Amino acid sequence: MQRRERATRDKPRSVPWPIQDGADLVAVDTTWGKIQPLEAAPGVPTLGELELIDMVGRGALLIDSRIADSFGGHTIGGSVNIPHDEMLDRKNELDLERVSILFCNGPQCPQSPQAIGQLLDDGYPAHALAYYRGGMHDWVTLALPTTPLKD
Repeated sequence: MQRRERATRDKPRSVPWPIQDGADLVAVDTTWGKIQPLEAAPGVPTLGELELIDMVGRGALLIDSRIADSFGGHTIGGSVNIPHDEMLDRKNELDLERVSILFCNGPQCPQSPQAIGQLLDDGYPAHALAYYRGGMHDWVTLALPTTPLKD
């Protein structure tokens, strides 16, 4: 079994977007990315939406690890943006007393797994990290609330 080849005429869109005149419907671009493993790294739990909501409610820090050009204008409310390519330089913004949940564009996006790998390689403890693999892709397609990006 393997993912079929995909082609697009336009620039790929990594975040689902509303369909015009389609109340509560979104379109998804399947032409970008490579499917990521369910586990970003040994010892780092992978979360679903309900676990993410619960952990954030109990004080976990939510980290949007996407770079600026992959946002699509929205993020998960309450998240802090630390782009994956700045993670090591900004790791002091993480709090070892709180679990940091990293997310990016979704199951086909490597940004969070890369950031998690870099943190672990740098000695950051796995128990202080979690991975939301669904990312913005699954969050949006499940009609969970998003927040417009602030300038």
